[in-house]
Amino acid sequence: MRIFGVIGWKNSGKTVLMERLVAEITARGFLVSTVKHAHHRFDVDHPGKDSYRHREAGAHEVLLSSRSRWALMHEIRDEAELALPTLLGHLAPVDLVLIEGYKRDSHPKIEAHRYATGQPLIALEDPNVVAVASDVTPEGLSQPVLPLDDTSAIADFILRHVGLN
Repeated sequence: MRIFGVIGWKNSGKTVLMERLVAEITARGFLVSTVKHAHHRFDVDHPGKDSYRHREAGAHEVLLSSRSRWALMHEIRDEAELALPTLLGHLAPVDLVLIEGYKRDSHPKIEAHRYATGQPLIALEDPNVVAVASDVTPEGLSQPVLPLDDTSAIADFILRHVGLN
């Protein structure tokens, strides 16, 4: 399974770029899945719903199914967070997995960068950042810089990089 990441600081445009890339790459006929890292606790169901009640009662896993989708929730409780390779092993085979976050992992990544955030470039310190998508042309980079709003060019770069061109 080919993987490629999108990283960046808060408000850099990572999620919007991910949305655009998924739409662009799937429109080209590729099957794409995504992984999103969250730095906080989150819920995919709501208090009072049956699946929530099952989890709160102590279920280790809850599988929720309908005609249109299914979701498997696995409670970690006091265990350590799973590593990215372990999580990827739970996905069905696809052409490409786009990963948002996991900026410290060693897979190839593109950094979303907005000048207005004032944040330093991660690409200057991380050899796994193979390109930067920015609204400016930062100096001192050895990696290619692509226009942040040029989804087609970014998708072309990613597909070439992972060998799906």
